[in-house]
Amino acid sequence: MFENLTDRLEGVFKKLRGHGTLTEDNIQDAMREVRMALLEADVHFKVAKEFVASVTEKAIGREVSKSLSPGQQVIKIVHEELVNLLGGNTEQIRLDGRQPVIIMMAGLQGSGKTTTSGKLAAMLKGKGRRPYLVPADIYRPAAIEQLQVLGDRLEIPVHPSNTDTRPVDICRQAVAIAEEKNYDTLIIDTAGRLHVDESLMNELKEIQGAVKLSEILFVADAMTGQDAVTVAEKFNQDLAITGVVLTKMEGDARGGAALSIKNVTGKPIKFVGMGEALDALEVFHPDRAASRILGMGDVLTLIEKAEAVVDRKEADKLAKKLRKSEFTLEDFLDQIQQIKKMGSLEQILDMVPGINKLRQLKDAPRPDEKELFKTEAIIRSMTRSERRNYMIINVSRRERIAAGSGTSIADVNRVLKSYAAMLKMMKKMSGKPGALTGQKRRKLPKGLRR
Repeated sequence: MFENLTDRLEGVFKKLRGHGTLTEDNIQDAMREVRMALLEADVHFKVAKEFVASVTEKAIGREVSKSLSPGQQVIKIVHEELVNLLGGNTEQIRLDGRQPVIIMMAGLQGSGKTTTSGKLAAMLKGKGRRPYLVPADIYRPAAIEQLQVLGDRLEIPVHPSNTDTRPVDICRQAVAIAEEKNYDTLIIDTAGRLHVDESLMNELKEIQGAVKLSEILFVADAMTGQDAVTVAEKFNQDLAITGVVLTKMEGDARGGAALSIKNVTGKPIKFVGMGEALDALEVFHPDRAASRILGMGDVLTLIEKAEAVVDRKEADKLAKKLRKSEFTLEDFLDQIQQIKKMGSLEQILDMVPGINKLRQLKDAPRPDEKELFKTEAIIRSMTRSERRNYMIINVSRRERIAAGSGTSIADVNRVLKSYAAMLKMMKKMSGKPGALTGQKRRKLPKGLRR
């Protein structure tokens, strides 16, 4: 979502690299462009002004490091200030203290509260918690049913709410059941409105007064930009929210909400929604977000995503197959599944350092999600024997596979050709000591060689 801002900042830093030394004039010129870039990204004007003033003061007053160029020096300062702007430290939700922990999700209608409630419950369940979902939105049609469906999919219990019961009474009943059944985390999905009004706030305040809340998370649609910041400020004034969840961060929003909300409300972004899937909720790390904005990638998140989907035993089995050149189309299909679990190709590439510079090249390849799905469909249309031995796939079989996958014979040929080229490369690699294991074979002294 920060792509446009990243491009603008890259242009600013590129100009600075052309200067031999940092001077007050070239810093001022650069900061004017940074300020324009932030405003175009829909960052609150006061936030942009304060950010630029802070960077300028530090850049002019700091002695230039001999190990850094002028451009690098400014990038370092901008990175530090971006981390501070985004919240500084990673903020976790409060799960200790009095049990059950009660989390209330608040926000306007359409911000994604219900789906986020399910995602958060799934995340906490994965950490060993026993969550209990509480539908307290009795106004929106099918809101209760939506949360029940999510609970069934996630195998998480949902409170049996009904539209005839007041939201505050639903919450009281849910707390009593949670204490009885030993659920340690309640997640309350509250009602929203199309705009902030008195009745909405009174209802939320009533719930706040009736049950002891550990967290009040304000859920905002990142696509709404500064509007999300304005609404968050109002919710914070009335409820004293404890944190923010930004949804739809995988979209093409300009990033203004993420860059402004902490500064305006004083409350940290705790989670970001990165897609529709129920596991697409991530803890927000200000330092990693700052690195991505500056085109430095996000290797730590990439590693965490890989570790979450890769089974160590299966990875060891795959490594052995690679060494023996036994990597089949079935294995290829498994790898496609693991890549899909990590997110879209665009999201994965965004975490790779330097990818923004590669994108700026005229003939740079662009990730095509459709091609990945097409490849998957082609492999799934093969028989097990064909996946294990692609050499038996003759013309008639290719016609059948193309018809079964809704693709063309040319598409099937392309997949098989790519697979064959990959096998060839793996065969070459397997002949080099340590090529597939990352370790080099040490030479033994002459007398110890066999």
